[in-house]
Amino acid sequence: MRYMILLYGDEALSAEVTEAAWQRIIEAHNAFGAEAAQRGMNPSGETLQSIQLARTVRLEDGNPVMVTDGPFAETKEQLGGFYLLECERIEDAIEMAKKLPMSTGSIEVRPVVEFGD
Repeated sequence: MRYMILLYGDEALSAEVTEAAWQRIIEAHNAFGAEAAQRGMNPSGETLQSIQLARTVRLEDGNPVMVTDGPFAETKEQLGGFYLLECERIEDAIEMAKKLPMSTGSIEVRPVVEFGD
């Protein structure tokens, strides 16, 4: 089964991170990906750009009715990136999520619906 691991945090805090700290964060994420690969979880993932560049398309009766700037809701945490892992059990995905190099924020672990071929 595949599990989406969604990383939420306050992107305003990233403006305060030094170049050296960013390098350590990148190295930690690379190590996370290497461990997931070694465990056969076929990791993939991306970091998302700023919410300032996001747009939300609102729908009504299946028709787009409005495009607005930014995320659809005002929150203290924003979706900053994600990983997609193949795991036998959700407990395996949670175990890996606990190893992510985040000091604040939250991590959502969610099973992906598998449609038939």
